[in-house]
Amino acid sequence: MSLRPWHADAWARLQARRERDALPHALLLAGPAGLGKRDFLAAFVKGLLCQRPVDGVACGTCRGCQLVDAGTHPDRVALSFGLRKDGVTRSEIVVDQIRELSQRLAMASQFGGWQVVSIDPADAMNAAAANALLKTLEEPTPATLLILVADEPARLPATIRSRCQRIDFLVPARDESLAWLRAAGVPDPVAALDAAGGNPGMARTWAADGALKQRGEVRNDLKALAAGRGDAMEVIKRWQAADPQRYLWFAAQAVTDELRARAAGTAAPLESRLDDESLDAWYAKANRARDALRGPLRADLVLLELVAAWR
Repeated sequence: MSLRPWHADAWARLQARRERDALPHALLLAGPAGLGKRDFLAAFVKGLLCQRPVDGVACGTCRGCQLVDAGTHPDRVALSFGLRKDGVTRSEIVVDQIRELSQRLAMASQFGGWQVVSIDPADAMNAAAANALLKTLEEPTPATLLILVADEPARLPATIRSRCQRIDFLVPARDESLAWLRAAGVPDPVAALDAAGGNPGMARTWAADGALKQRGEVRNDLKALAAGRGDAMEVIKRWQAADPQRYLWFAAQAVTDELRARAAGTAAPLESRLDDESLDAWYAKANRARDALRGPLRADLVLLELVAAWR
């Protein structure tokens, strides 16, 4: 667990508010996955519950820190996906979880300090859960801090967002990202950062698990399909078996590069037969497919429709 260089400003602002005893009752940590929101959350919560923090940084040795590390601090609540009655993990946060949380917050802090609750991913709350949380936000309990974490904050109701102090985690400057990746020992950080669309955390993860190779596979697949050589069902099966969300990300990137090459008058890497307008439409379709894969739709059917449109 560590803070990233691009966290410094947000950390300083939050600690300044803490020093003034002016922390809000609710925070929203918002921004794309891979930028360290959850590391920031963990460091801030641990510092808040630490008995001997220095500039908001936890000492790591007091009883509060030990309990946080063990996951047994009585004033720390982490709410995420629960289990259904059949033991399967839910894909959304439901209203019963929020109701139980409200009952928990009605009790006083056991250590006499802050009670800290995180909801992650907050953008996975269903409508009933969000409505139940709204009441808690409107009637905050003293010395209680609710921290919502959302990779896609736009999925949260505006009524929830408006009642939280928002901290946006933005993609840092390219030079800062490359410096961080080099310090982390990432091989070929430029290629990794390009593949991740400038997101350094995603670049580090993908560099470690073969994503750059997958990126090349996607481009080869699209090129072969455009030329009528590829086996569509084999492509769909392979994308689905690996990580369809990631493969669609790379496919959308590849189409963007195709359009840029055409605009610049250089060789188009995918050699697609689609005109520019159709490529734009396919790009939008790929992004909608990524959204669809978060729901109950079968991945193979979503991918089949997309590949058919490409061919």
